[in-house]
Amino acid sequence: MSVSYDRQGAVAFITVANPPVNALGHAVRVGLAEAVDRFTADDAAEVAVILGEGRLFLGGADISEFGKPPADPWLPEVIDRIEAAPKPVLATIHGAALGGGLEVALGCHWRMAMPGTKLGLPEVTLGILPGAGGTQRTPRLVGLEAAGEMIASGAPVGPEKALEMGLIDRIGEGDLREAARAYAEELRGSAPRRVRDMPAPEGDLAAMRAEVERCTPGQVAPAVALDAVMASTGGDFDAGMREERRLFQGLVETPQRAGLIHAFFLERAVAKVPGLEGVRPRPVSHVGVVGGGTMGAGIAASCLLAGLRVTLVERDDAAAAKARATVEGILDGAVKRGKMSAAKRKGVRFETATDYAALGDADLAVEAVFESMDVKRAVFAELDRVMKPGAVLATNTSYLDVNAIAEATSRPGDVLGLHFFSPAHVMKLLEVVVADRTAPEVVATGFALAKSLRKIAVRAGVCDGFIGNRILSRYRAAADHMVLDGASPYQVDRAIRGFGFPMGPYQVSDLAGLDIGHATRERIARDAPPHWRRPVFADRLFEAGRLGRKTGKGYYDYAHDKRGAEDPETLRIVEETRHDLGLAPRDFTDAEIVRRYMAAMVDEASRVVEEGIAARPLDVDAVLLHGYGFPRPKGGPMHWADATGIPAILADIEAFAEADPHFWRPAPLLRELAESGRSFADLNRKDAS
Repeated sequence: MSVSYDRQGAVAFITVANPPVNALGHAVRVGLAEAVDRFTADDAAEVAVILGEGRLFLGGADISEFGKPPADPWLPEVIDRIEAAPKPVLATIHGAALGGGLEVALGCHWRMAMPGTKLGLPEVTLGILPGAGGTQRTPRLVGLEAAGEMIASGAPVGPEKALEMGLIDRIGEGDLREAARAYAEELRGSAPRRVRDMPAPEGDLAAMRAEVERCTPGQVAPAVALDAVMASTGGDFDAGMREERRLFQGLVETPQRAGLIHAFFLERAVAKVPGLEGVRPRPVSHVGVVGGGTMGAGIAASCLLAGLRVTLVERDDAAAAKARATVEGILDGAVKRGKMSAAKRKGVRFETATDYAALGDADLAVEAVFESMDVKRAVFAELDRVMKPGAVLATNTSYLDVNAIAEATSRPGDVLGLHFFSPAHVMKLLEVVVADRTAPEVVATGFALAKSLRKIAVRAGVCDGFIGNRILSRYRAAADHMVLDGASPYQVDRAIRGFGFPMGPYQVSDLAGLDIGHATRERIARDAPPHWRRPVFADRLFEAGRLGRKTGKGYYDYAHDKRGAEDPETLRIVEETRHDLGLAPRDFTDAEIVRRYMAAMVDEASRVVEEGIAARPLDVDAVLLHGYGFPRPKGGPMHWADATGIPAILADIEAFAEADPHFWRPAPLLRELAESGRSFADLNRKDAS
């Protein structure tokens, strides 16, 4: 049974057991309603306790019901029945009460949370709002502004903050059931304290709504959620519930909701790698890192934060000391931000060394040295020499041939790519690059490591740039072509931010460093076709010493504005470049900039899927969402392409090809989907079946 009822003296225990997260599916809703009716009719029961079995109280909606018509009883009805109970009902919360789980607790008359519990209403992260009374009951408990902040952000709070706000009544201690029983005994004889009957909050959220719109440009749900919270000020609870339902239904119909739901599901789907069913990973408790620069230190810190032992190898004592200081600074910062306890910080197992022999008993080593094939092959020859049989040898290369790196060893089956994104201890994406001879259990080990590091792993095949950087090179080239042809870097950045990216491509260049882009172009130039359009303006900025934020100037000027100010000197260099190349500039609209940028992205992503570099379109979406700032409400480039219409994107590419047939060549897969009426989602479903 999903919900059980038992009584201990005068206390009735209503326990939800629907593993793994006690989701509020139909069976649970029916069980809760029946248990509350039984409690009402049980003359020997004076107080009811609702609690969850397992690791948490109650999850939110059952994801298997997403997109389906709700079956009676729907959640608001169940919560109303709990709240209407004639005897006290206590919610005893442990682990988490998020979304519908917290709304159930709000329908109870008292709430107790155990230490470490997370309480929140994160529905805006799925493009909707709390739809079972959360926007009406929360402000009656905690006040209008506190409720608005909690609901519009979707961020959870801990029990201490929840108690301070008035969201809960007590923090429990010790055994969950015993703590619940003891509190319930105190509540015997008390009249039910219904949140719906509490005074309506007063105030106004206009200023908060304006700030939310400024901070979440293009996102609909956060501001609409605040409108629902404001409906609680009218005094009529039932009218507020009707308005919450009306606004909720409006959000359900938005493309953003579909995009956010897609993003939610794909984070789980990418971990289900075709061909790895039943493959067991190798155990990893000791990780070696070769190279202590920014990336290597970040990788080491990420492993240490996950509780792994780490040995970092550098070329000499000075470099090792510098790397240690960087890693320890990251860990100290994690303690200050509450991401790591002081006790855990004290117990980290971190060593530095200057001899590869220190990695002799490591289970896995990650190479994070200079992006040079000769250097990396030399490192792997050393790793092959010193590491134990069965150890995994991983390269963090962002574009080099993992097969060629593996050939430097006598055990290519143990070699794979683990492409971390900088800063490695922050960014969630990890591309697991599978070479031709990588053993299945080594691939499984890469995914298992990612899970322990709390990262989203995506399988990638071997090519220049793998999934993300290969696609990036294409849409960045489209941006450069537009600048050569008349758009300013600043207009491009504004248009792309308007689409929803947090930064435009030239802001990203300044952040990464223009020297990085210059090195990439020098590498490309060696094998570039005659029709390659080199962005000479970028080379001239580099030659002028404008390397971006680190030198105070790049595309933008950072001397007086840390965010970067538009610089006339940059525009002069761009205009001079066009003149020298004999290019006649033309005007671009922001809409055309976005169309070209996105067409290039989708076209190259189609090739990546067609070639098997990405196993499925959803893998591309995951990479762009978590590694390249793609706007989450749009679901990723492949989901966006489906929503926009693949035939329309193909038509754009064909139109652009009239002026530049070398760059604009529709991917065969894109054309096939357009002509057959199929979508990228169809390819995802085909793989899932």
